[in-house]
Amino acid sequence: MAAANRSSPVVVGLAGLLLLAGAAAAGRPLRALLLSPLATPAGLAALAFLAWCAVSLTWSPLPGLSLRTLSEFLPALAGAYLVARLAPPHLARVAGPAAWILAGTCLYVVADLASGLVIREALGQRVAAFAFNRPLLTMMLVVFPLAACLAASGRRGLAALAAAACAVAAWRSVSGATVLGLATGALTYGAVRWLPPRAGLGLAGAALLGALVLAPVEGDLLARTMPEALHQRLAGSSTRARVAIARSFGAAVAADPWRGAGYGTSGRFQDAPVAQRLEPEMRFMLAVGHPHNSFLQVWAELGIVGAALAALVMALTLRALGTWPAAARQAGLALLASAGIVAFVEHGAWQAWWTAGVGAAIAWLRALPYHVEDPTDER
Repeated sequence: MAAANRSSPVVVGLAGLLLLAGAAAAGRPLRALLLSPLATPAGLAALAFLAWCAVSLTWSPLPGLSLRTLSEFLPALAGAYLVARLAPPHLARVAGPAAWILAGTCLYVVADLASGLVIREALGQRVAAFAFNRPLLTMMLVVFPLAACLAASGRRGLAALAAAACAVAAWRSVSGATVLGLATGALTYGAVRWLPPRAGLGLAGAALLGALVLAPVEGDLLARTMPEALHQRLAGSSTRARVAIARSFGAAVAADPWRGAGYGTSGRFQDAPVAQRLEPEMRFMLAVGHPHNSFLQVWAELGIVGAALAALVMALTLRALGTWPAAARQAGLALLASAGIVAFVEHGAWQAWWTAGVGAAIAWLRALPYHVEDPTDER
């Protein structure tokens, strides 16, 4: 991702296919590994959400755009699912190298930013500091479960090094979302270690569901409550534009709250029929490509039905997470918190690079039971 920031869907897709081929050759029970999770309550809710995405194509005013978005999202989702289901038993042996690769990548990012991006220029790549935002967000997703795996196997120093390297790279970058995600994940991890399990799960659930419920009115709330001094202090984060974008998409939700404009229409939302029913000043910011809030994007494209299904998926995921051992549950809640806050302020909901990164992070999270004090254990 640091060398080619659109590469993660290809990497995860190839990894998923290789893991599938290896599992088939080894005679692993693929039906149980791949299909059984889909029959659980959380799996069925996720399938229902995807089915609603597909159904919404029937009323999408931009069917070509919707299908193109789906054609990018589904392969990344399939690769991420294969990696998350098949990779965990093998990851204990490579946690150390993964941590060193992550730390080395962070060092490269810091060095190139400090040099004025001379390395990217020499490689003929785009010379822009924000080009590192995607790899840094990917590392933010992976670092919490990877550090937990290292700590579980007794390599706490290496876990601290990986986390510190990621934090330094984020701080030196222009990616405020990465800093926000790391800080939120770290605070959540610290809080849930001291809270009773039910309280930690309740806190995470309230935050995620609150973000979903408040998404359609986020812009109006911020416009009324965010002081001018804070806008000036966060000028580099384009807060005024983000508030205007949230207000515009929120107005679109209010104009068509039930079924939404259709899956994948955010890329040209200004051309959707619902946009024509808004005031001219509200239509201008609909041309930005997406609302920079995945929760709001679900509302705008999939309506109240899609939002309700998304809420159900999150609630059932948290319920399933409640049955995990303490270390895995705490790392999982930190991952959910960091991913959730970034999804609330940053990228589009269906971007393939983010989907691939989430799949990789879940694979490391599910690898935790295989990490023991003796890293050479062949279990």
